[in-house]
Amino acid sequence: MSLTIKDLEQLQSQNPHWQMELVEGNIIVMGPCDYESDEIGSRLLTFLNIWVMPRKLGRVTGSSAGFILPSIEIGETTGDPEKRNLRAPDVSFVRAERLKKTQRDFVQLVPDLTVEVKSKSDRIKPLEEKIKLFLELGSTVGILIDPDKLLVTVYRPNQEPVILRDNDKLVITILLQKLTQK
Repeated sequence: MSLTIKDLEQLQSQNPHWQMELVEGNIIVMGPCDYESDEIGSRLLTFLNIWVMPRKLGRVTGSSAGFILPSIEIGETTGDPEKRNLRAPDVSFVRAERLKKTQRDFVQLVPDLTVEVKSKSDRIKPLEEKIKLFLELGSTVGILIDPDKLLVTVYRPNQEPVILRDNDKLVITILLQKLTQK
């Protein structure tokens, strides 16, 4: 039985404390994450908002914001949106020109920046696959934070991942573009 976004919405209204994603017609219930992982995601969300909001660069959201993704086969938003995947990165950023107004629903687009923070119970491979899916569908940057190994891996389309450690600096160029444009 292949489930739809409407099925997910109904299940979510019956269980508002559950966080869910829809992947290939299957609903995946996400358990709560550990304190450290949530703190990392929350801090990143705060730092991004401190940078993004005064410059009106776009919108930053946390792990509850759902994105209806384009179909992989089509690579566009055509087709029945009810049968597409709905995913929620831990932190995401969408440029202002792509989402001019907040919507009171799931958005049908791919965020420009996708961040996943590995929780204690997560496995790395599914997180990497999720980030690579977002990149394949149009994200500019994907970031995987692994608190266990103290690593940050930065993914960009058609490039090898870059691993940051200790005092390495992370520069997200999509957040600097508006400052360099005249």
